[in-house]
Amino acid sequence: MRSHRRSSEREAGGGGRADGWVVGVDSGGSGLRIALARASDARAVETVTSREPVRTGPGGIEAAHLLGQLLPAVESLRGRVGAGPVVAAAVGAAGMATLGEELRAVLPGALREALGVRSLALAADAVTAYAGALGQRPGAVVAGGTGLIALGTDLTTWRRADGWGHLLGDCGSGAWIGRAGLEAAMRAHDGRRGGSPALLARAEARFGPAAGLPAALYPRTDRPAVLASFAPDVAGCAAEGDPVAVDVLRRAAGHVAEAAAAVCPAPGAYEVALTGGLFKLGDPLLEPLRAELAGQLPHARPTSAAGDPLDGALALAAALATDALRLPVEPKLLHVTM
Repeated sequence: MRSHRRSSEREAGGGGRADGWVVGVDSGGSGLRIALARASDARAVETVTSREPVRTGPGGIEAAHLLGQLLPAVESLRGRVGAGPVVAAAVGAAGMATLGEELRAVLPGALREALGVRSLALAADAVTAYAGALGQRPGAVVAGGTGLIALGTDLTTWRRADGWGHLLGDCGSGAWIGRAGLEAAMRAHDGRRGGSPALLARAEARFGPAAGLPAALYPRTDRPAVLASFAPDVAGCAAEGDPVAVDVLRRAAGHVAEAAAAVCPAPGAYEVALTGGLFKLGDPLLEPLRAELAGQLPHARPTSAAGDPLDGALALAAALATDALRLPVEPKLLHVTM
C-alpha cells in the first residue's frame, strides 16, 4: 500500500466525538483507498492506497478480504499521526446496493471490536460520490467513468438513474462512447454508412487489425474497461473535426443530461455536479454537455464537484460522529448503524 500526506498533522488526542477521528473508505474496481481525518473538519490527514480490488464471492463483496486490507491500514495511519480512537467510519463501495449484504452483516461488529467504531455508514459508491461533490446539499450528481450513474436527492429520498451496466445502460459513459466509436470504425471497415475512417485508423492503432477485434474483445471479462479505453480516441477524433466522432459525443452528452434531469429534485434551482474520469475528455464532450444541460435543466446550476468519493466517505463519517447526517438513509444506498 502507498501512503499520502494530504494536510498538515493535527494534535492527536481524545475528547468528545467532534474531536475524535474518523475513517473513510473508497472501494472500487481499481483498488481501495483509506483515509483518516478529524471528525471536526473531515479533511484527510493521510491516506493509504491499495491497488488490489476487494473480491466478490457467493455472498457478494467479501468482508474478510476488505477487512484484511482495511484494519492494518487504519492501524498504520493511526500510528503515524498518533491518533486516538476511531469513533465513526464510512465505507463506499462499488456494488454495495446489490452485493453488500455480507458487508452489512459483518462490518459493524468487526469494526466495533477492532477499532472501537461506534457509528458506521455503508454506502453505494454513488452516494459517496454525491457527498464528495455536493456535501449534504440537495441537488443531483452524475458520476461518469467506465460506467455512469446519476443520483439526486431533496434530502428526503434518493432518486437514481442508470448505472445498469454496459449491456443494459450506462448511456453516455466511457464504455458507451468507446463502443459507439468502435462500431463506427467497423462500419468504415465494411464500407457501410455511418463509418469513420479516422476512428478505424485509431482502432487499429490501439487494438490491431479490425477483423480481429471481435475475437480480442468478446472473451475479455473486463469488456467495459476495454471499450472505455477507446473513449479518448473518440474525443481526439472529435477535436480534429471528424463528424462521426462529434456526433457520438453529442449523443453521449444528451444521455448524461437525461440522467441528471431524471434525478434532479423538482421544482427548484438545484445544483448539478459532474464527477469522475469521463469528464476529463474535455471540450469535445463538455461543450455539447453544457448545451444539453441548459436545454434539459434550464433552472439547474451546474457546479464543479467539491471533492471525490473518498472525500465523500470522510464527510459521511464526520457527519455520523457529530450527529449531523442529513442525507437520506436507505438500506441499499446508505445503511447506517449506531
